[in-house]
Amino acid sequence: MAKVFNDPIHGHIELHPLLVKIIDTPQFQRLRNIKQLGGGYFVFPGASHNRFEHSIGVGYLAGELAKALKVKQPELDISDRDVLCVQIAGLCHDLGHGPFSHLFDGMFNPEADPPTKDWKHEDASLEMFDHLVVANSLAQEMERYGLIFPTDLKFIKEMIKPLKSDEAEWPYEGRDENKSFLYEIVSNKQNGIDVDKFDYFARDCHHLGIRNNFDHQRFIMFARVCDVNGRKHICSRDKEVANLYDMFHTRNSLHRRAYQHRVSKSVEIMIKDALLKADQYILTKGSGGTMLCLSKAKTDMEAYTKLTDQVTEKILHPCSSSNEPTPPPLEEAREILERIMSRDLYQFVGETKLNVEDQEEIKKMKDSLENELVKVISKDNFETTVVTLDYGMKNKDPINTTYFYTKANPTEAFKIPREQVSKLLPVCFAEKILRVYCKNSASLRDAKFCFQTWCQENDFLTEVTLYSVRWQ
Repeated sequence: MAKVFNDPIHGHIELHPLLVKIIDTPQFQRLRNIKQLGGGYFVFPGASHNRFEHSIGVGYLAGELAKALKVKQPELDISDRDVLCVQIAGLCHDLGHGPFSHLFDGMFNPEADPPTKDWKHEDASLEMFDHLVVANSLAQEMERYGLIFPTDLKFIKEMIKPLKSDEAEWPYEGRDENKSFLYEIVSNKQNGIDVDKFDYFARDCHHLGIRNNFDHQRFIMFARVCDVNGRKHICSRDKEVANLYDMFHTRNSLHRRAYQHRVSKSVEIMIKDALLKADQYILTKGSGGTMLCLSKAKTDMEAYTKLTDQVTEKILHPCSSSNEPTPPPLEEAREILERIMSRDLYQFVGETKLNVEDQEEIKKMKDSLENELVKVISKDNFETTVVTLDYGMKNKDPINTTYFYTKANPTEAFKIPREQVSKLLPVCFAEKILRVYCKNSASLRDAKFCFQTWCQENDFLTEVTLYSVRWQ
């Protein structure tokens, strides 16, 4: 039986019984304990929302877009089975997130387990989805609602982690090329316009107290599928091009004002340091009774199911049945988390915008700065990090890969040159910011002087030099 959820963003939404079955599993329920914005909750008190409600929102919006296309364009032959698969992919796309969301795969894992530094939460989402189906015996239930094995499971997983491919040969097995547009609903590798962003823009803005200028309902209303060089793509009305630029501007604004907030990043670096110190001491039971440390739990979905933000509580309040002393690294991890609780955070030293995009050049600059910093403070007392702000496609304009149609000719897709949109559009679509944090306030003054000196010697502007320029 379908269930109605009262969602603060989308209102009363009705979900298919199979989606409800998936929601009512331990693998999905764990998302209740994973903060959507990681350390952002320590800066924005309203950002208490979790991956659980975001995933429900994405599953709902995925179905809304698929059903809207089905009604508007019957010739696309979108079946109820297609719609259900798209909904499941939207619902399950974030199953693989670890503690504090992107902090786990983006900050903790590369340092804790370097051989798997390229591992992403999408990889775990695929494994967790398989585990969810098997552990809860959902295969029969899925077949009862019309899904076909293994084709539809393959299709769902392909939508959760689609390929970045412009090759002439069709890369997918779940659906034929005539259903190519379905792969653009949940995670759109073509231009980044997808229902995942629609939900987190609206939801994150709501909880952060930031205005959202993008209307996803309007996008769904005007979306159409057109043929482009033998492949079908989701296209927008030509008059919507400015609204889509607003969408990407909203993304950039959220990163600048919230996701990459300097204090949020300070908290996340502290959580990351605490997890690194506790890595070998917080063990989780996996399949067959195997005990796995934090960085290895991702290799066993039974163990990974138990790994959420609550890991910090295990560090702060360890349960010990013996009188053995707490290992020093675990005690250090607890002290770091207690510093967060008492607002004794790592101090922001400074930041400067980098004028290069090449990763090797950025690494050289970062190494150069670190070599200077270690002359005045110990390596353990500072951290450098590079923050990226962009429109979602590095330094490319995402609208250059977006297709449009006109009211007069709704079947013909075309691109709109930027000069026909506005002369006020950005010229550059990405920037890199190099930041420094000091872990010990006693070293802050030396760190700031060193950083400002390095910036001056390398012709970089800092807040101090910008301030002096303004008042000259």
